Amino acid sequence: MTVNTPLCFRGKKILAPMVRVGTLPMRLLALDYGADIVYCEELIDIKMLQCKRVINEVLETVDFVAPNERVVFRTCERERQHVVFQMGSADPERALAVAKLVESDVAGIDINMGCPKEYSTKARMGAALLSDPDKIESILSTLVKGVCKPVTCKIRILPSIEDTVNLVKRIEKTGIAAIAVHGRKSLVLSFFCLLERKKEERPQHPVHCDVIKAISEAISIPVIANGGSHDFIKEYTDIETFQKATAASSVMIARAAMWNPSIFRKEGSFPLKDVMQNYIKYAVRYDNHYTNTKYCLCQMLREQLETTQGKKLHAAQSTQEICEVFEMADFYEETAAIFGAKKASLETETQDEDDQVDDPDVIKMAVRFDKREYPPQITPKMYLLEWCRKEKHPQPVYETVQRPLDRLFCSVVTVAEQKYRSTLWDKSKKLAEQAAAIVCLRTLGVPEGRLGEGENHLINKRRREDRECFSNRGHGEDLTEPSHKKANLIEETADMNVPEM
Repeated sequence: MTVNTPLCFRGKKILAPMVRVGTLPMRLLALDYGADIVYCEELIDIKMLQCKRVINEVLETVDFVAPNERVVFRTCERERQHVVFQMGSADPERALAVAKLVESDVAGIDINMGCPKEYSTKARMGAALLSDPDKIESILSTLVKGVCKPVTCKIRILPSIEDTVNLVKRIEKTGIAAIAVHGRKSLVLSFFCLLERKKEERPQHPVHCDVIKAISEAISIPVIANGGSHDFIKEYTDIETFQKATAASSVMIARAAMWNPSIFRKEGSFPLKDVMQNYIKYAVRYDNHYTNTKYCLCQMLREQLETTQGKKLHAAQSTQEICEVFEMADFYEETAAIFGAKKASLETETQDEDDQVDDPDVIKMAVRFDKREYPPQITPKMYLLEWCRKEKHPQPVYETVQRPLDRLFCSVVTVAEQKYRSTLWDKSKKLAEQAAAIVCLRTLGVPEGRLGEGENHLINKRRREDRECFSNRGHGEDLTEPSHKKANLIEETADMNVPEM
């Protein structure tokens, strides 16, 4: 039984949110080495709202999956009481919707108010929020009232200490649990004049410990000091030095942890070779995308990138090749075999369950849709729709489900009160629907439009309509869309949210 305890932000060593670095393998490694809290990389609210929460039974993770099947955020039970989800947002309602989507899987919610990157500030997120205190207050107040997990934010300092202290006092009143302060000045865009800019301070600029200290003394909630990797933090004892210099409650570490996450070890850092091998084990164990794995390893290697090993890493084009560079090929093969067997076992169980609950009235056939077997822009769904119109039947109705285990799709089409489906699961909703249409057409003995079936009346119909379209265009008439675009539009209207099976 897991006991939910409120996240405490006092006396903590924290992994900072870092784009492309703060993914699951790095977060777990930091926890192993002694980090108390780990922040994920900033994830944009609009992107997260497109995601679907999926239980990955093979990896034993919770995945938030985008419509293109890319995993945007992955987490697991090991970090559930320690991970803070950081999002980029400039809208209170969107921020709340994302927070509600993830709150059962994380320990806290954070709003990024310090990112100086153009993609963030152009959308009025990140550091751009610092010039709009009303919006800051609205976002944070909405989150504090709307979710049960602690809410934090991360800011940069303003051009003056007085302005910064006034801002954090206003932020404190929203009821947030803690505030992280990056001790360098922000690129602040004037709300009234976007051309008025102040120079962004980069890591080579000294961190302003005096400003963080003034903030720590001005408010009662925990202040998390950030930005000391360049000036202070080279080993574990330096973390306490930075904390004392800023009078902060906790310390958040970014680049020093990115270079060697064992910076969190009280006993001292591990050799980089051991750290990298441990990181790779997590990357393989949790199926981290090889490009992200390679990026993080390159950040650790730094000046060693020009070595033979560094060049081999740079050339690697898969997780397996990365493992070979670090003499971990056997580990990769063993892990892959374990997951392969686990997936096969789960698929067998799922198929057994499918067979038990399957509707006996559904006509089934083992078919797949291969677009290479059909003329361009001709699909079985179009043929089925055309047949239903000709026979004066209602439009076909498609019901599609997604299997959480492997995120494959199966669709059932209802035509004239009879249901049809393929027994094969497909990698996309559209392919599953085309397969269901094929089953229906073949059962009815109706042409499905395949190459070699003879005269294709839909193609001829299109050609006539397109000729009329071009003829009308020559007379300057306002044209309607060709028939094939209309048919495609009809198909698209069926693409609604897909329920999990």
